[in-house]
Amino acid sequence: MEISAGGRLEIRITAADVGKRVSVRRWHEHAAEGEKFTDTVGVLTSWDHGVLLITRRDGQSVQIAESSLVAGKVVPAAPARRRGPAASYEELARIAARAWQPVERERLGEWELRAAAGFTRRANSALPLGDPGLPLDEALTAVRRWYTDRGLPAYIQLATGAEGTQELLCAELEARGWTREVTAELWTGSLAPLADREAPGVELSRTADEAWLARYQRKGVSEVALKVLGGGSPRSWGSPRSGEAESGGGPSVWFATVPGAQGAPPAAIGRCVVDGRWAGFAAVEVDPEQRRRGLATAVMAALARQALDEGASAAWLQVETDNEGARTLYAGLGFGAHHAYHHYREPEGSRGPVA
Repeated sequence: MEISAGGRLEIRITAADVGKRVSVRRWHEHAAEGEKFTDTVGVLTSWDHGVLLITRRDGQSVQIAESSLVAGKVVPAAPARRRGPAASYEELARIAARAWQPVERERLGEWELRAAAGFTRRANSALPLGDPGLPLDEALTAVRRWYTDRGLPAYIQLATGAEGTQELLCAELEARGWTREVTAELWTGSLAPLADREAPGVELSRTADEAWLARYQRKGVSEVALKVLGGGSPRSWGSPRSGEAESGGGPSVWFATVPGAQGAPPAAIGRCVVDGRWAGFAAVEVDPEQRRRGLATAVMAALARQALDEGASAAWLQVETDNEGARTLYAGLGFGAHHAYHHYREPEGSRGPVA
């Protein structure tokens, strides 16, 4: 907290600091002794009618009465991260989008509208990485119209918790009745230590074959889903074209499988997309009866070696905030959180005609 030369706590923020990262302390009059003060750190997203709204790293918003403040100051835009390669939010957002490509897309200014017949929110949401070229309400109307025309609910993917993320836009959507349905985090780590781990029995392929799909958690995978899994390119969900992966024609997609017993689905699977210096891991799944045997680590190690061979040096993955097993695994492999991301759904009752 900000302390004056006289030793007193001071409030050194105003409404003019909306959009900045702040640290505040408030006083609770009726709390028990020892619980009178609470500290909150996050982006100041509004200060209206005597109430501050602060969005924390995890995307949760906290309302604080101005009258309860005892101290406050502006702090650096993002805390220093302790693990993982250096990267901006925008770089990671674009890399993650390239790794999970829709089958249809359209630009709205610097926003990207994405659709894939409803297969996953990531491939069926708007990704706003700049100015839509319209006032916000008009842009949201255009987003809703685009998804309505395709028989899909309108989603917008936003992020919090790092420099350049979208706390202010989150607050604007929430004020307009958009609801956050899912929160996950994007984690980063170094690739080489992962590739040094053992990877016995792992088979790699450019194709998501029937065996791999038998273990994949999303059943009844359609042709559209296969295209998304394959990176939006026929080469990785059919026969690869000779030399294409080395030609710089786009991300390189690999699928890993640990075979199961004869006639049974694989014991473990995984997917990796190599894109420049980045390797993105997804769909790491293990037979529930064979967990805690190192199979997930083996799958990721085999994929990491392939990514290193193709010139990657850094790794990323996405994990939901309530998946404690996966979070423990990835932390043990040297990954750490970079930012949180959220999918906001259009307000209930707004699926009627859009002007």
